[in-house]
Amino acid sequence: MKDHYAVLGIEADASPDQVKSAYRKSAAKFHPDKNSSPDAPAKFREVQEAYDLLSDAAKRQAYDENRRRGLLENPLESALGIWKNYIDKVLQ
Repeated sequence: MKDHYAVLGIEADASPDQVKSAYRKSAAKFHPDKNSSPDAPAKFREVQEAYDLLSDAAKRQAYDENRRRGLLENPLESALGIWKNYIDKVLQ
């Protein structure tokens, strides 16, 4: 499962204003018109997808519940996914 919080670089308890601020910062960083990197369009789409989900209260609640369930049912797989996202973010 993709960690949308890690994509935006925020904590799971981030406020709606923090989500919006992180989105604007990340979108500006990865916007294909401003970033000539070959992976910029894909990163921009990830950022947009994360914001679309986390900015909608109902979608965010469902995502958080699914995320918690994943940690309970498959803790090793979930932990590996979280750490992979974290390491990828650090190495950027």
